[in-house]
Amino acid sequence: EMGVSYSSLVRMALRSFSQNKRTAESHENINIWSNLLSKGEHIILDIDHWFLILKYIESSSKKETFYNEGKKVSQSHAGQLAKVTPEEYLKRLEACNFYKLNKDSEGEYTLVLNSNLSKRFVKELLSETLTEMGHNVDVKEDIAKLRVRIIKSNP
Repeated sequence: EMGVSYSSLVRMALRSFSQNKRTAESHENINIWSNLLSKGEHIILDIDHWFLILKYIESSSKKETFYNEGKKVSQSHAGQLAKVTPEEYLKRLEACNFYKLNKDSEGEYTLVLNSNLSKRFVKELLSETLTEMGHNVDVKEDIAKLRVRIIKSNP
């Protein structure tokens, strides 16, 4: 599609990987993306499509059904991610571009959302999953942020 040879494409990919590998955060994200996408259980979705889906859900009569079904998905994810720490889980969702993660102190995080449309979805997703993983969490809403405090982690 690009009109270049395979070797040129490989060189471009290696150059891109090398440039992105320079920061620890980029390297960590590349590992997360690779892990998520390689198993075929995740997709790359344009942010405009994502917001369109959320906007439709929020205005739908099936909104509560959607969030109730989401709880089942969170329970499933909690089982799959049982050995993941709360911070690793928050970083994983950050790599999915749900928010920008800032660590305030040990066990306390601020999630800067990329849209107010995603607030309820992100809040319920991480609350349900972390709780199901055995962590006691408190999530407070700000205008464009969520503040997450891990109160107690059960081993």
